[in-house]
Amino acid sequence: MTLPATLLPGLLDTQRLAAVDTARFRQARPYPWLGLEGLLTPDAFERLRADLPPVAMMDRSFGRKRAHGQQPHDRYVLEYHRDLAVAASWHEFIAELEAPPYRDWLARLFDTPRLRLSYHWHYTPNGCSVSPHCDARHKLGSHIFYFNTAEDWDPGWGGETLILDDNGRFSRNSAPDFDAFDHGFSAPTLGNQSLLFRRQGNSWHGVKSIHCPEGALRKVFIVVINSDHLAGRLRRWFR
Repeated sequence: MTLPATLLPGLLDTQRLAAVDTARFRQARPYPWLGLEGLLTPDAFERLRADLPPVAMMDRSFGRKRAHGQQPHDRYVLEYHRDLAVAASWHEFIAELEAPPYRDWLARLFDTPRLRLSYHWHYTPNGCSVSPHCDARHKLGSHIFYFNTAEDWDPGWGGETLILDDNGRFSRNSAPDFDAFDHGFSAPTLGNQSLLFRRQGNSWHGVKSIHCPEGALRKVFIVVINSDHLAGRLRRWFR
């Protein structure tokens, strides 16, 4: 999907994008990742947060069996498409993600101009988790935008995405628990924060079980970064 550059609303802080250090991202351990603050302008963050889709629009994804004995990733899910009846601010934001400078920024960090982006919202309720896993091989990585603030979320409830280091011990076709990993790293999630990571080898990550009041939801918007090379497209079609 490519939208006209004339729709650019300037929701991203382009100076902050330009300031992200390529070497710091690529050299991170155990695989490339960065916690990023303020990539949205303050006004854009508040506007998008106020305009988040209601949970009533979302599909339930609970109890779905996963491969390799991994636990279900229970949450509400909404996939983006052009005709989706969400607020104009979200269509504007995604138009900007489809155009420079964001795509050029990803191309710089991932060292490839051949990218296909897709988008979805995940809302996670009390008692749910994202068990440790490695993403599908067709993915290059993900960029997770967090939309909880101190007004609606207590850090003690959890919700951080954990970057997990197994020192190469586990097959990606397995189901280790969080406690089995040697190290876990996380970045701040409250306020105007995001997390970018690249799938690379055993790029394990997950979210521990959330313990929040009933009615509270961990809210994220995820840019899925896919390879647009022929091999990547074939992996998507035949996975």
